[in-house]
Formats: sequence, C-alpha cells, structure tokens
Amino acid sequence: MLTSVLLLAALSTVLVDRRHHAFAAPGASGAGQTARSLKEIEHVVIFMQENRSFNHYFGTMAGTRNFADPNVQINEDGRPVLIQKVTPARQGVNTLAPWHLAHQGGAWAEGAQCATGGSNGYDYNQASLNHGKNDRWQYFGEPANWGYLKRSEIPVHFSVAEGWTVGDMYQQSSITATNPNRVMLVSGSLNVPGSPQKPGDGGTYLDNWEVPGCPLPNINCYPLNWQTCYELYEDLGVSWQVYQDRNNFGDNPLAHFKKFRDAPPDSPLTKKGMSYPGLDKFYQDARAGTLPEVSFIVGPMELSEHPPWLPKDGAWLQQQVIDAVTQSPKYGKTVLLISYDESGGFGDHVTPYHATKGTPGEWMKDYLGVQGDIFVGPGWRLPFYVVSPFTRGGRVFTEHADHTSQILFVEEWLSSRGYSNVTLPSMVHWRREHMSNLVSMLDFENADTSVPNIPKAEVPSKNALGAWDGMAKCKARFGNPTAPWKTQPKTFPPKGLIEQGYKQVIGSLTEGRYLVFSAAQDKNEYLLSHKGGSKLGVISKSSTDAMRYAQPDTRFVIHYYNNGATDLETRLTQQDSPFLVSTPDNKRWIGPEGTLVESRDAAAPVDIAFDAGLKGGSRGYSMKYATGGDSGFITVSKGGVNIGKAPAQFRFNVLSVSYDE
Repeated sequence: MLTSVLLLAALSTVLVDRRHHAFAAPGASGAGQTARSLKEIEHVVIFMQENRSFNHYFGTMAGTRNFADPNVQINEDGRPVLIQKVTPARQGVNTLAPWHLAHQGGAWAEGAQCATGGSNGYDYNQASLNHGKNDRWQYFGEPANWGYLKRSEIPVHFSVAEGWTVGDMYQQSSITATNPNRVMLVSGSLNVPGSPQKPGDGGTYLDNWEVPGCPLPNINCYPLNWQTCYELYEDLGVSWQVYQDRNNFGDNPLAHFKKFRDAPPDSPLTKKGMSYPGLDKFYQDARAGTLPEVSFIVGPMELSEHPPWLPKDGAWLQQQVIDAVTQSPKYGKTVLLISYDESGGFGDHVTPYHATKGTPGEWMKDYLGVQGDIFVGPGWRLPFYVVSPFTRGGRVFTEHADHTSQILFVEEWLSSRGYSNVTLPSMVHWRREHMSNLVSMLDFENADTSVPNIPKAEVPSKNALGAWDGMAKCKARFGNPTAPWKTQPKTFPPKGLIEQGYKQVIGSLTEGRYLVFSAAQDKNEYLLSHKGGSKLGVISKSSTDAMRYAQPDTRFVIHYYNNGATDLETRLTQQDSPFLVSTPDNKRWIGPEGTLVESRDAAAPVDIAFDAGLKGGSRGYSMKYATGGDSGFITVSKGGVNIGKAPAQFRFNVLSVSYDE
C-alpha cells in the first residue's frame, strides 16, 4: 500500500523430503456430498493477500516455471533476464542473480520475514519492465527486490500450493500497485482508453489514489463509476458477502466505487459489501455450511503479507481460512481461490504476456511522459493456488490467467447453475478473450476430499494490548538483508537450489518447464523419449517407480512457434499452440513423421491440446502435427511411437519435472 503507511508501520523451520512428488498422510475433511460437475458446486470463496511475486515465494518449487526455466528470456545484450544489470555497480559488481534473503544464516531466517523489495508503484514497475526487456529491476530498486524465500521460511505456503493445485502463470492484472489490481478483481477494467466505460466514469485508475476528483485529466479520476461483479450478482439474485474487519488495510476494492460509497446504510450494497461482519463470522459460516454462494475475504493489515508484514503471519491466516473451508460440511461443493494482488516490488523473471500494441483497453500513452506507449497489464506472476476436492494432489496449472480469471470462473459456474445474463459488461474485451476461466483446473472425476498434511502455522505475536506486533519485533531487530554481491554463484540456478520432483500439468501449455509425456497401460507407463537415433522412441517404466520421470532422455521443452517469428514483441503477445518441441539442450527438435532433426528451422510445429474431460472425454493431452490432420497424431504404446489416427480416448499425461541429473 502507500509508502507513508509503510513508514509509519516501520516505527519455524521444518525438515522435508527434497523430492516433492508425494505427500504425507492426509487428514479428514468435513465434506459431505461431493460435486461431480461445475453446476453442483455451491460455494466459491475468493481470498486475496498482498504484494508477493511468484519468483519471490516459489522460485525454487519443483515442477513449476521456476528459476530453472528452459525458456528464460535472453535480451539483445546476451544476458538472461534472471541476471539483472546493476547500475551503478555495487561493491564492484555490475550484475545480480536471484538471491536467498536468508543467505546469511542464523537469525536471518527470521529477518528475511520482514524484508522489503522496491517500490510497487506504476512508475517503478513500468521502468523495471523497460518495454518488455524486463532488465531494470536494479536500476531503481532495493536489491532485495530480486530476493527469494525457500520452503524453510514459508512451509505452509509450499504445502498448501503443492497439496492442492498451484498456478504458475497467474499474473497481476495491472503493472502497478494494490488498488488498481483489486479494482480489476471486482470489475475487469481500469477504464484505459478503449475500455467499455466512458471517459467520465472515472479512472484511468493507475495508482493508489483515493481523493475525489482528477489529479490529471482522465487519470486516476475518483471515485469509479462502472459496474462491479458484485452489483451483477445482486441483480441476478446470487447470494454474496464481503467478510472483513475494520482493520482491512483499505483492501476492499468496492470502497472505490461510487455506487457503494453512496449506498444507503440499509441497502444490500452496504450490508454485503461495506459492512464489517469480521473474519470470525466467515469461520462460523464456513464450518456451519451456511456460506453465501460467493464470499470475498479481506484480511487485516498485519496478516496481509504486505512487506514488511510477515509471510508466516499471513500463513497463519491462510490456515484459519483453509481449516474453516475444509472442515465445512459443504467442503465437497466448495472452491477456495487464494491469490495475491500484485508483486509488491519483488521482481519476476517471466516478462508479462500481454496484448498486441494498440489493443483497446490495454495500451495507452504513459501519463508521466517517460515511457511512451505502454501496456497497462497483465503484469508480473503471482502466487496462486486453488483449494478444493477437485484440485487436490500436486498439480501445476499452466494457463495464462490474471485477476479477471476469477470473475470469468464465477461467470462459468453461475451459467452452469442456470443463471442467465452472467457476463459482466465492464470487463475489457481482450481479458475476456485471452485470460483463463480456470475451469480446466477442476477434475471432477478424481475428486478427493482428504486434506494434505500442512505444517501448523506459528500463531502471530501479539503485544500486551492484543495487537499483532510480529512485524514491529522483526523490524526492531533487522534491517533489510544484504545481497551477496561477491559470493554469487557462477551459474544460476546452481545445482541443488531447485527442489527435486515433479507435478502433473493441467491446462493449456505455456513455455518454461521440462516436460515428460507419458501414457499408462496396465501397470506400466510409456514415456516419449529422444534417446539415441534420429526418431522419437519410447521408454517403459513401472507405474510404481517413484523415479520414473527422472530420466533425462524423456524430457522435452516447448517453444512458441508463431510461424517462425522470434522477435521479442511477438514472443510476448503470441503464445498459443502449435509449438516447436526440442530436447533440453536445444540440439534436437521433433521433425516430421516422428523424426528428430538438428535445427529449429527443420522442426515441425506440433499442436498440444488439453482436454479437461468436462464433456465426457478423457482428461489429458493430445499431440498432433499442425499440418497432419486426423492422421497426424503422435501416440505411444508398448510397440513404440505411432504417427496416425489417435486411438479412442488416448491422452498423454504431462509432467513438469525438476531434476538436477
């Protein structure tokens, strides 16, 4: 939030198996009947925390688009984005790799909890982005903005994300601070020129501005006067409630809209959207099975995880929410979406996927007159995970998503339940067309109401007056951690940094992972392989072999094809299938008819499509040559690789793997 608030506020390690592809014995939930389709879900809970990037929390997590990104962006100067230029040099060093905030050891495991990154403002974010080069995080910011935490500092976050499903391509909606991103969560627009709104409706909302009027013509005009999704729910007769206490850090975005600000005290908008029933009321309603159809949780400032407030304190709050949901008799029909509003000044190496230049509602002139033409979003990747019986079990969701995806998910769900006219007219068109609706995350055929073994979060510290004081105690002992300027690894990531293991991939594919393509038959799995020769092959592994996905010659990497275009702007705006598929060292590529060729130019584009199984088909992936028609499918069996028509219901299971070998 605002710098002034931060300045005013400034006055347990667990042992884990390094191979994270299995979970400890699960616990029981309170679930009654379990939904078997989208329309049978009865409750959606939206819970958004504050100011952390994906790299900052999960850059070392196995099976995700982590620091070991095989598609890491290489800029014109030959430097990967992970290695940031430092200007001016620090201690004679002019580059900085991601670094562990607790690298100094000892008490710094605690000191890393209250570390802060750089500014999270519009100007700083756009400057760091540098028109897609993503290379100026150290021109303007605090070195800690390139710092990360490990499982030992945030064990609850890791366990929740891995116990259910983590999304590793979920982006903040706008390349700026808190308020605009939360406004996107509830309305799908900031009124950028070309949006569905009129210029006089407020905005373009790009900063944490809360003063009535316009500081500049058509910039941050306040309050906002377009429809939110919660007004739409009210009109549809959908039950909903914002659960918040008075110490909500100003994080309820409905407070920025004129209709909510002007609503009478006894109106539904006030009672449901602007009142303070408290989080204890949410816990009571969840455990009683009496939540409304849509719940929106706004947590207290001290537990928000906004730097310098502590991630471990936010973990405790998350655990309270998760416990209440999973102990509900309606858990079997509930979906809990946990996200973060923006990166909080902590950087991410994945340059934002965005609309092509000039797209209405997405591009505009920098109002500060510095950057020229800019896209306002989507922005950096954020932690995102979904708790439900339909997302249980160590999966990674790889589709492009942002805060508007949560609106789209609720739209799809309400439509399946028979509601009409569920489409929010305020949402910018490009988001509706290009952001995931998240439905592919849900696997109804394999619903699992068990609860993974989550480490018990430490209860946040309180002072004698009962106020949470963990951040104050931390700041009294520690400044920001010091970057390891002269002891950085020679290569990044160094061996042993990334946790070892794999995750099952779900959703439309995007770049950034080492992938294994497997098909199960009887008690064996047949893995597509590039071992030796000039053709694709198959390796057979027992389905009970815990290390069956660790073999190097079964790993492949996908690359955006785009008819051969490789310029930066095309790569950042055109990211759909078909793909080119290579070996991890990029020395061999899948060519026509199952061949392996030695150059990218000779590679054959391959459509890799995900079927969520929602219409009766098998859940999984198909691989088909883009020019092969119905006879161009790539399949595997005991007999080897087959190119032709796919057997009925054949699907690949795709794994994202992280192994040093």
